[in-house]
Amino acid sequence: MSVSALSPSRFVGSISGFLQVVSVLGLLLLLLKVVQFYLHRQWLLKAFQQFPSPPFHWFLGHKQFQGDQEIEQMMKCVENFPSAFPRWFWGSKAYFTVYDPDYMKVILGRSGYGLLLLNGQPWFQHRRMLTPAFHYDILKPYVKTMADSVRLMLDKWEQLAGQDSSIEIFQHISLMTLDTVMKCAFSHKGSVQVDGNYKTYIQAIGNLNNLFYSRVRNIFHQNDTIYSLSSNGRMANQACQLAHDHTDGVIKLRKDQLQDEEELEKVKKKRRLDFLDILLFARMENGDSLSDKDIRAEVDTFMFEGHDTTASGVSWIFYALATHPEHQQRCREEVQSLLGDGSSITWDHLDQMPYTTMCIKEALRLYPPVPAIVRELITPVTFPDGRSLPKGVSVTLSIYALHHNPKVWPNPEVCIRFSPAQPLIPALLRRSKELHWETVCYE
Repeated sequence: MSVSALSPSRFVGSISGFLQVVSVLGLLLLLLKVVQFYLHRQWLLKAFQQFPSPPFHWFLGHKQFQGDQEIEQMMKCVENFPSAFPRWFWGSKAYFTVYDPDYMKVILGRSGYGLLLLNGQPWFQHRRMLTPAFHYDILKPYVKTMADSVRLMLDKWEQLAGQDSSIEIFQHISLMTLDTVMKCAFSHKGSVQVDGNYKTYIQAIGNLNNLFYSRVRNIFHQNDTIYSLSSNGRMANQACQLAHDHTDGVIKLRKDQLQDEEELEKVKKKRRLDFLDILLFARMENGDSLSDKDIRAEVDTFMFEGHDTTASGVSWIFYALATHPEHQQRCREEVQSLLGDGSSITWDHLDQMPYTTMCIKEALRLYPPVPAIVRELITPVTFPDGRSLPKGVSVTLSIYALHHNPKVWPNPEVCIRFSPAQPLIPALLRRSKELHWETVCYE
């Protein structure tokens, strides 16, 4: 009697053989990953051999930077390791952390990949195309729009203040800055602060910020597939989709408005176009229009960075002034001397507030709204002291550590010396001994 090809014994044998093949392939894949891990770690150790760092675990990296001790541990490194040090997140993941002006000049003067930037020729084309959107002639009339958005926010605060409870101001400020960006850059007609639908976009941006930093610190979330299956990954995808939907809606609304001949003629008569209108009317050097993908990328970046970073900076300025009421009072008196009759602030007023300007700059130094910038080197670099890094190293430019570096700012946690006429950014890239500053102290 013959045995059927589908007999239970043969079926079980087929399954067993399949599982053996899968097991072998799995072990080979695991072995390949281990080899890749080892080789990349050895490459990083060699790349960083000229730069000492605090002790770290071979797999878990610098555990001392986790939790509430991160800033404190960072500042210890600034004191102990001049210019820079490699910070290990885990076995084969490390960022070269820079907080010295001379080192930063070298990095910023080289090409690199950035999280929010295009690279090479596309970057130059887009920047050159968008530069007219930030001309003084466009920015001057926007002061009134900004003042109107701020006034609406303050009216809401005045109502809430009567309820005898604390107010969490960051979301209010985020809505105000988003309202300003939408009106000034995207020709938005309504008010973001009145329309409750925009709160979900603000929340999505906040979630993306938190999830990004959480992912960087989790070794198991580096693989896109694994991360997408995790709860954080699903939350990130949902937040990304919500943010993209918002951006797509803004673009579609403006396209629809430009279908109206009256609106189109009004735009054509403008001496300078708004940010989004420049993108929609743009032509590249070869005559082609920007793709939908390019337009969305620019709008995403400007919408996100334009409102969130500004909101963070404004919130920290309020915090610094609230914790130093004597300086807050001097700023109030200075502004009241200009606007005593209750008139709205204008472009001409902006250079007539030297003390307020000094306090704003000091708050931005103490609490930079962008605490770090990440680049990946696409060419090797050599620093002024002769030490070097190869292509492929990830670099963190720590703005916070630079602003609190005692080599750059004497007694950095107490005060800074600067002149209202002194440009802020060039000053950051010079030694403090070369500066002649007036003094404003937050003690």
